[in-house]
Formats: sequence, C-alpha cells, structure tokens
Amino acid sequence: MDVEVVAKAFRMDDEAWRRHANPWSVWTRFAAIPAMLLAIWSRTWIGWWCLLPIALVVVWLVLNVKVFPPVDEPRSWTERGIYGERAWLKDRAAVPPDHRAVLRLLVAAGSVGFALTIWGLVALQLWPTVFGATLVVGAQLWRIDRFGWLWERVSAA
Repeated sequence: MDVEVVAKAFRMDDEAWRRHANPWSVWTRFAAIPAMLLAIWSRTWIGWWCLLPIALVVVWLVLNVKVFPPVDEPRSWTERGIYGERAWLKDRAAVPPDHRAVLRLLVAAGSVGFALTIWGLVALQLWPTVFGATLVVGAQLWRIDRFGWLWERVSAA
C-alpha cells in the first residue's frame, strides 16, 4: 500500500504523523482498547445506551492525533517506533527480509487476537476477549519495537 494512499485515507500529513508519535498519543490509544472492550461489553448492563461510551471512545480516537503536541526529534521508544512505521510505509524495501517475516508474523498474531476479541465480545466470553486483546496489544507493542529499530537504522543512514 502506498504511503500517500494511507496518508490521504487517514488524513495523515507530516504534522499528524509527528503528533501520532507523541508518547501520550500512543499510550492513550492503547488505553482506549480496554475502554472500548468495556463499552461494548456494557450492552449487557445498559442495553442500547452502550452506544454512548462506544461513541466517546471513537471520538477520542479521532481526536487523539490532534490534541497532543508534535514530536520533532524522536527520542523515546514510542516516538522512534512511530517514526519507523512511517519510514516503513514510505519504503518497505528498507526493512530486511528477516524483519519483514517477523512483521508478517506479528500481523498474523494481531489478526488472530482481533478475531478472538470479536468472538469473545459477541459471545460475551471473558477468556477469548481478554486473551485476544492481549495478543493484539502484544503484537502491536512488538511491532512498535521493530519499527523503532528500523527508525534507528534509517536515521543513521
């Protein structure tokens, strides 16, 4: 997928990417995962009113990239990871084959986790919901780590 297509689809210009890299933005997006799970699960307690907390989480995720200041020089682990993700989107050939294999594995693990999470939420089963969300978060954290490595390599070149 071309970085320009992704950028246009999500309105991710340079400023948005720099804001997206802010550690507060990254960690509050991760915090939105259990908030969304709880909001969806709340349908058992509050019925259709669950749409209100779901909408609040969605609005937060849309606003998230706009409320934190941009990062100009990536120093922290999350900042380097997001800058590396952008570098990967611009030039996937910059990623060595062994790292591409790991990234594919992480996408697969995250996809399995997402499917388990959906199943758990639909069936109101705690173990697939929690296990699936854990897989999603673990895979995403590992991806950020890989992208941070990529950023260090790209910025040194």
